[in-house]
Amino acid sequence: MQVVKEQITRALTIKPNSLDQFKSRLQNLSYTEILKLRQSERMNQEDFQSRPILELREKIQPEIMELIKQQRLNRLCEGTCFRKISSRRRQDKFWYCRLSPNHKVLHYGDLEESPQGEVPHDSLQDKLPVADIKAVVTGKDCPHMKEKGALKQNKELLELAFSVLYESDEYLNFIAPDKHEYCVWTDGLNALLGKEMTSEFTRSDMDTLLNMEMKLRLLDLENIQIPDVPPPIPKEPSNYDFVYDCN
Repeated sequence: MQVVKEQITRALTIKPNSLDQFKSRLQNLSYTEILKLRQSERMNQEDFQSRPILELREKIQPEIMELIKQQRLNRLCEGTCFRKISSRRRQDKFWYCRLSPNHKVLHYGDLEESPQGEVPHDSLQDKLPVADIKAVVTGKDCPHMKEKGALKQNKELLELAFSVLYESDEYLNFIAPDKHEYCVWTDGLNALLGKEMTSEFTRSDMDTLLNMEMKLRLLDLENIQIPDVPPPIPKEPSNYDFVYDCN
């Protein structure tokens, strides 16, 4: 009955000019649609900013971040085809890089042409142990972006560049095919080094997954006011005759 009342109330808010228009609006406000509207409104209510809800969000965040981290590492294990650009800004050839399943080695090597699907580890000639990686740098800090004339290239190319520093002054230079791959690889490499994943892609994934998880966990609290303080702990019973020995 509450749903029916809400259907009628919401249908009347548009001030229908005829009974047919009113009936049409009611048909669009199905039970499922009412639940979605309630859920959306509850997300914007003050209750959603109450201390218990905020504490729940804080508790869930590490789980979501670990999920994002695993997705990034799995994506690195699949590998990506990168392009090499000469000093004359011509596309010379391709090269492929992927992370080993045990997350300990980066396998990479040159390709004659863009591959169709994944490239096997044994066909990639070079290896870089993850333990030898010292840092990951991006944009203008990359060695291949500091070369003569490189900074005059378009801004998009700078935003897709990143490099892996290993040993003393050796670098493995990358230019991602797009922004999505750039975020995936920089996030994955930072995760391998035990550093924070700070890409805009990670922030977007965190917001999306966290909001979805919060909605799922709060489904059973429909129209229930969440208190700011926990309820008092009841007194101990006078006896424990209700306790059974399972042995």
